[in-house]
Amino acid sequence: MELNLKGKRVLVTGGSRGIGKAIAEAFLNEGASVGITARSHAELLQVQENLGVQTYQKDLAKHEDRERLMSEFIDDFNSIDVLVNNVGASHGEKVLKTSSSVFKEAMELNFISAVHLSQLASKQMIPKGKGVIINISSIYGKESGGIPSYNASKGALISFTKSFSSEAIKNNIRVIGIAPGAIYHPNKEWQRRLQLDPDFLKNYARDKIPAGRLGKPEEIGNVAVFLASDKASWIVGSTITVDGGQSRLNF
Repeated sequence: MELNLKGKRVLVTGGSRGIGKAIAEAFLNEGASVGITARSHAELLQVQENLGVQTYQKDLAKHEDRERLMSEFIDDFNSIDVLVNNVGASHGEKVLKTSSSVFKEAMELNFISAVHLSQLASKQMIPKGKGVIINISSIYGKESGGIPSYNASKGALISFTKSFSSEAIKNNIRVIGIAPGAIYHPNKEWQRRLQLDPDFLKNYARDKIPAGRLGKPEEIGNVAVFLASDKASWIVGSTITVDGGQSRLNF
C-alpha cells in the first residue's frame, strides 16, 4: 500500500530506542524526513549513525526544552507535518507508596509534554491547513494494570486526544492515538525481569496475551505510518489498541 508519506516532516519524541525508534524507522522507510528527541546523548548519537535522522537532546519534562525543540525542528525542516508524542516513563509504585510529587512528575513527562508540543505543532500546521498528531498511550490508560501514576497520565492522554481532535479537525489536523500492549525491546525493565526469571517473557505471554507472544516495536511503527497517511483520513480522535488481544475491553 502506497502511503504517500515521502517528504513529510516528522518529529518523534522519545525516539532513540524501543517504540519511538521503530516509529522513526517506519517513517524513514516511507520516505519521510525525520527528527527525533531524547535525553541520552549517547543513544542519540547511535541512532543518528544507524538511521541518519536529525537528533535533538532535550528533557521534555521541562517547558523550556519543549519550546526549544519545536523552534529548532522548524529551523531545520521549515515546518512540521506529523508529530508523534511517544516520550514516557514509569514513576513510583502503588498509590500509597507514591508521593503526589511523583504523580506530578509522571503527568509532566507523559501528559503535559504531549499537550504542550501539540499546541506548538498545531500553530505550524494551521496555516498549511493540514497535519497529524499521534499520541502514544497504553492499554493501561484504558483499563487497570501497571503503575498507577503511569496509568493516570496515559488515561489523561487518551482523553486529551479525543477532546483536542474535535477542535483541531476544523483546521484539517487529525489528532489520534495508539495504545500499545506489552511490547518487547531490550530496555532496563525487561532485562531486570529476565534476570530474575529467564522464563518471564514466555510465561507472561502465555498468561496474559492471547496471541501467545509480546509485541514488536515495528508493529507499532506500522500502525503509526498508516494513521499518519491519508488512508486513515476518517480516523479522528480514536486511540487504537494494538496489543495482540491482551486488553480485556470490548471496544
